[in-house]
Amino acid sequence: MSHLKRDHGLKRHQGPDHTAPYPVSRLGAPVDLVDTAREIQEAHRAVGNRTHAKLSVIVQQIRALQEQARSVLEADRQDMELHRARCNFQRRPGAVYHLYRRDDGERYFSMLAPDEWRHGPPHAFEGSYRLEADLSWTPLEALDDAGDPDETEATVRRLMADPLHHPSE
Repeated sequence: MSHLKRDHGLKRHQGPDHTAPYPVSRLGAPVDLVDTAREIQEAHRAVGNRTHAKLSVIVQQIRALQEQARSVLEADRQDMELHRARCNFQRRPGAVYHLYRRDDGERYFSMLAPDEWRHGPPHAFEGSYRLEADLSWTPLEALDDAGDPDETEATVRRLMADPLHHPSE
């Protein structure tokens, strides 16, 4: 601030014009309080829009995580219900078991599918499930929808060998 000189209580710039903190030439852009206020308002609007956009993305992510949590809890509830079903043999991961319901409401697993019974299943068939290594249950229909595991594995290996390879080629 060595270039500023006091004149009747006001500080005036003393030095080369290009070092002045404000325009000192009549050719310089006029500094108008309205223009400054407009710039501040535009900056405020831009920052507000950016903040709103970021918060909107976070809200969407929170909702997606909440839905994921609901799905995990529902799958856990279904798995526990299946584990409570009566079973007169040792369950082994990787095997498919068939769930039936007796007239009294008791659910039980059988190794026989509905079409393997000589005179049809003795009780109401509820579904077929594969016991997974993590002791979760996968409905047989979901396995059919997932496609051939060997084909999936082959595609994964091709992608790992050539990251630019596209499965549709």
